[in-house]
Amino acid sequence: MAGLPLHVALPDLATTCKLGQRLGELAAPGDIITLSGDLGAGKTTLTQAIGKGLAVPADHYITSPTFGLLHEYPGRLPLYHMDFYRLGGEEELLELGVEEYLEGEGLCVIEWPDRLGSLMPTERLQLELTVNGPTSREATLTAFGDRWRGRLTILAGEFS
Repeated sequence: MAGLPLHVALPDLATTCKLGQRLGELAAPGDIITLSGDLGAGKTTLTQAIGKGLAVPADHYITSPTFGLLHEYPGRLPLYHMDFYRLGGEEELLELGVEEYLEGEGLCVIEWPDRLGSLMPTERLQLELTVNGPTSREATLTAFGDRWRGRLTILAGEFS
């Protein structure tokens, strides 16, 4: 069951990075964040900031996994950055063994999560980025399940 969404104005890159960093700082083992938004909405930029919040070392630069599908990064928690843009659906994901990551102890950040189909985790933070201008975005965060509900309350206090 989904909680009430939190809408966060991201007027500039600095605010986007601040949100991402806080998400990384608040992440717990086994968390999943699904990122939706048009091409160029800032999903990978947000993931880079999440990595900063997870203390991913600076020499492990976070890039888009569009062609590799999955990049792993060390940090306070392992970061599993997935991009399913090029995949046709859940059958391909099953062949790749994505369930092992979804059930793991790291933080999964998934771009283009609609490709998950029935594999969509019931416990997750759904984050949708909407482009409002060249550097302006809005993030809509929705907690599915209980894991992120309390943390969304914390974020609401920091970003409202």
